[in-house]
Amino acid sequence: MACRDDYILIIMIGLIAITTDFGDLYPGIMKGVIASISDDIRIIDITNSIPPGDIVQGAFVLRYASTYFPRGTTHLAVVDPAVGSGRRAIIILGEQYSFVGPDNGLLILAAQAQGRYRVYEIAAPNFYRGEVSPVFHGRDIFAPAAAFIASGEPVPGLREIFDPVELDLGVPTQDENGVRGRTIYVDSFGNLVTNIGSETVLELLSPGEAVEVNGAQATFVNTYSDGEKGDLLMLIGSHGMAEIAVNGDSAAAYIGIRAGDKIRIVAQKR
Repeated sequence: MACRDDYILIIMIGLIAITTDFGDLYPGIMKGVIASISDDIRIIDITNSIPPGDIVQGAFVLRYASTYFPRGTTHLAVVDPAVGSGRRAIIILGEQYSFVGPDNGLLILAAQAQGRYRVYEIAAPNFYRGEVSPVFHGRDIFAPAAAFIASGEPVPGLREIFDPVELDLGVPTQDENGVRGRTIYVDSFGNLVTNIGSETVLELLSPGEAVEVNGAQATFVNTYSDGEKGDLLMLIGSHGMAEIAVNGDSAAAYIGIRAGDKIRIVAQKR
């Protein structure tokens, strides 16, 4: 099974990974559609617990998780607060993976991280169902498209586009004392993932040094257990970004920060 274009050849492996904000019920319906098209496709849920409508957090999760899947995986991602509007439904074919979902920035960071890619609009959204629900494109457009791709079958009516919606995670700004950025993801433990990369942090701090996070006292550490229970900590997460945590508790609750909020990290004088 393969999808071809001028310079991209993806050998599809019949695997679909799902990322949504759907919670329960709706992912199961999408899986039913996929199984109706091919019962040979394996399906793995990355998560269906993205906060409702939060494109940035969904994009971060997809970017972070997608690279741990085998080459040829089809990623089906739906965080789509503008479903039924004029936003496009797209497919991205790349050197490593394919992506299916709304054209709202959700897919683009993961696509850019994997090398070369091409973007196609699903110009005939009723290719699988004659009547497409305006409020459930996950069932009627995206799930069938993902199943076709994972099976090595062409999706009818594709049109290449060159202006997919980009996603801006912001650029941290650094001064002699610290760095300003923002939180881009809050995990289920209440850990705060920022848009501040490890290189920036390591220019400012060494493990064991004190740091202020939005005015709260913290310690820069290697891992979550490097501190007493209840201590505010900063570390480099497995994703390579600065992360704020509390040993045994929620950093989001401790500091009062949500995804999208600004964050200020100030190194204490050495």
